[in-house]
Amino acid sequence: MQRELAPLVVLHDDLPGIGRVAGVDCGFERNGTVTRAAVAVLSFPGLELVDQSVVRLPTSFPYVPGLLSFREIPAVLAALDTLRSLPDLIVVDGQGYAHPRRFGIACHLGVVTDIPTIGVGKTRLVGTFDPPASARGNWSPLHVNGDIVGAVVRSRANITPIFVSAGHRVSLATALNLVDRCTTRYRLPETTRFAHRLASG
Repeated sequence: MQRELAPLVVLHDDLPGIGRVAGVDCGFERNGTVTRAAVAVLSFPGLELVDQSVVRLPTSFPYVPGLLSFREIPAVLAALDTLRSLPDLIVVDGQGYAHPRRFGIACHLGVVTDIPTIGVGKTRLVGTFDPPASARGNWSPLHVNGDIVGAVVRSRANITPIFVSAGHRVSLATALNLVDRCTTRYRLPETTRFAHRLASG
């Protein structure tokens, strides 16, 4: 299914004006049998919380590396459905194009909802890279077989980098700019931090 849907991913900018940006994250309860999906919607560029949703659903898919979206997206879609209005952009806690089949959870969510998405992972799933310079804002390309699939970004000086990749309807260059604008003094963007607090609650 990932291979069939991957050609639907749009890797160039097809963005509306961005006034609301969402972060999504998932946690699990009852030994993994319940998926808790959280969506935090922030104003942009102010990054103030304007809407939120937490939904719990029975977990219907096991944990399999590379297939995260099948485990988490049903609950994420249910959480999005309860918002007052959909966001203009979603920043997903996970990979987008930087995925073995170029269809990480950010791509999957973007294609299903047709909302622009960006993947921001805390760890590398695929690819090789040279470490970016230690100052905040530096980045280096993430390569797979000679292709650039994402970027390794120093979001804080001298701190472990994050992994940014396009999801859907957002180019890598724009993804880097938007993630930078969503990041304040912490390693992770505020979208992810707000969503993670909700998902962990």
